[in-house]
Amino acid sequence: MRNNLFPPNGGNPPSSSYGRVLPQGKQSPRLKRQAASRGHSVNNVPTVAPCGTWKSPISAEMIVQGAIVVEAVALDESRLSWIEARPSEGGRRAFMEEQSGATTRERLPIGYDVATRVHEYGGGAFVLDGGILYFSHGGDNRLYRHGLGKEPDPLTAEDFSVRYADLVLDRQRSRLLAVRERRDHHAVENTLVAIPLDDPTTIGEVLASGSDFYMFPRMSPDGSKMAWVQWNHPHMPWDASVLMTADILADGSIGPAATVAGGPDESIFQPEWSPDNQLYFVSDRTGWWNIYRWNQRDVRPITALHAEFGEPAWSFGLSTYGFVSKEEILATYSLSGFSRLALIDVSTREMTHLACPFSTLSHLKVLGSRAIMIAGADRSPRAVVTYDATTKRFRIVRPSSQVMLNEDSISLPEPIEFPNSDSSMSYGFYYAPKNRDYIQPEGERPPLLVTVHDGPASCAKPQFRLDIQYWTTRGFAVVEVNYGGSTGYGRKFRNRLHGRWGIVDVDDVLEAAHFLTRYGKADPNRLLIRGGSAGGYTALAALAFRDAFRAGACYYGISDLAQMARRTHKFESHYLDSLIGPPDNPSLYRERSPLYHAESMTAPVIFFHGDEDRVVPPEQTSLLADALKSAGSPVARLTFLGEGHGLASPTAVIRCHEAELFLYAKVLSIRLPERIEPVSIDNWPTPVRHR
Repeated sequence: MRNNLFPPNGGNPPSSSYGRVLPQGKQSPRLKRQAASRGHSVNNVPTVAPCGTWKSPISAEMIVQGAIVVEAVALDESRLSWIEARPSEGGRRAFMEEQSGATTRERLPIGYDVATRVHEYGGGAFVLDGGILYFSHGGDNRLYRHGLGKEPDPLTAEDFSVRYADLVLDRQRSRLLAVRERRDHHAVENTLVAIPLDDPTTIGEVLASGSDFYMFPRMSPDGSKMAWVQWNHPHMPWDASVLMTADILADGSIGPAATVAGGPDESIFQPEWSPDNQLYFVSDRTGWWNIYRWNQRDVRPITALHAEFGEPAWSFGLSTYGFVSKEEILATYSLSGFSRLALIDVSTREMTHLACPFSTLSHLKVLGSRAIMIAGADRSPRAVVTYDATTKRFRIVRPSSQVMLNEDSISLPEPIEFPNSDSSMSYGFYYAPKNRDYIQPEGERPPLLVTVHDGPASCAKPQFRLDIQYWTTRGFAVVEVNYGGSTGYGRKFRNRLHGRWGIVDVDDVLEAAHFLTRYGKADPNRLLIRGGSAGGYTALAALAFRDAFRAGACYYGISDLAQMARRTHKFESHYLDSLIGPPDNPSLYRERSPLYHAESMTAPVIFFHGDEDRVVPPEQTSLLADALKSAGSPVARLTFLGEGHGLASPTAVIRCHEAELFLYAKVLSIRLPERIEPVSIDNWPTPVRHR
């Protein structure tokens, strides 16, 4: 069952200029009796205790206990396969498979890491065909081939300056097609290459070059044509990209390339060839990502919804649709933040919506009537899931966590809509405090933890996560905000952030908090904010440019925009051109950078960063933390050795959660029911300061 704010028929709930109103949270005697009937404390009566002091069934250790991160899936005639990143093994990506419904096993010898760092975010690190696995090994960046019962054979030369992603097998010519990223004296070149399967000294033969970036190389089933997506600085692929196609010539090279779709105001996602050699792709030319078909002459729409069949291509290997047959497509799409699954007749354009117990769907791969995907629900963690289009049945193959929470303590995501500063609506998901053993005192409103997703062209999704329940089971309310710029609500909503990063996003997180306090869902005097990467920037900007939050947590966030533009990796090196403005305007970059407003940041802040972060340099944290310390503001900083962008190791995850909780308890004078290792906070107790 879903929360009543989200209709079971999948329609859009009504809204008003005042936002979507949530029920009032006053604890009446009747509600207390109902809560008591669900409780499992002494005599089945839950304890009345202040929010934040509840003893949680979730420890920080449980968040990482046996946890994995499912990153990619595949299937062939007899087996299901997926990649799982294991924090307990330093984030190593293991290649897993289940053959004919038998026991799951890791296929490759211990030590192999199926990963790539093209664009730093990777993805598309393998292709499986006829039981043969072709993959990129993260340990040396080389490509390998692995047949059943054999040791992996290298396919490319030893060259740490070269990386590969988005692998495609060209059976007819006995080669792989791939995106290659080559580094030479700080310059980075991206090309499309062909890699012969019989020459382990090669780094690939260039097929297409000249553009800054390439993605989605796809070959037609008859082997005669190739399609791909390309784009150039200063754009990101979800802002402006182009779909190209070319004939594959007799010698294996490609002929003159022709533009099929795309341009400065259009984003192209996931081109695919149908079984009968027709080219399909996703475009947002109408303002929403929909599926189109190119028939060698013109482009025709297959879907025309105010919904999203695409997503931002932060990584390789993403997929939202596949072919059941030449006449039928199985596709996922996002509507109001929730995923849907549908069968589409490509000739009639008729869409059949399928009953689906999951709220988020991604990485869909289809082979005939069988499909595999990564799916999440509001009561269970993300998992590898299969779907049979014939029987209409789903099966969970591999959950990302074995830790389960009693249903009476699970806080479910409630979608909210609230007015924003542009006289339109913004969105989010609210999680109320929930613990079967506790209720809050009459009239108390919970502290609210405002969470800002990374990206920024990403989105918060309504799915069960232990790291959210960690807070709600302790009596905190949580809201994940899909601020202007987030994906899932059309191109116009994404474009709200253009030129206004640090303004629109900050306004929206504040409006979300004010909206919830207005309707009794949070205490206006106990607002907290946290974010990572780009979300860390928004959290810092909110603390620097507004005066609403009592404390904040910044995970590997950005404090100096100009330095970030100079020091970050190629993929995002011009991203700020659209989010802030031209780089030749240093005063604007300084105006939006929290580093230069440290004197305004009076609320306590805790920073977390890995010393090997290649996306957001660690200096982004150290510079601001030092400035806050010098200004007399309360500040704590934890640096994790050997950690990159994301802080994935169990040690880091555990310490971050406990340290963040420690800070909030200090600031809000909460007496915790558990002992937590203290954090050194400079300039604490907080000095009396006025802006």
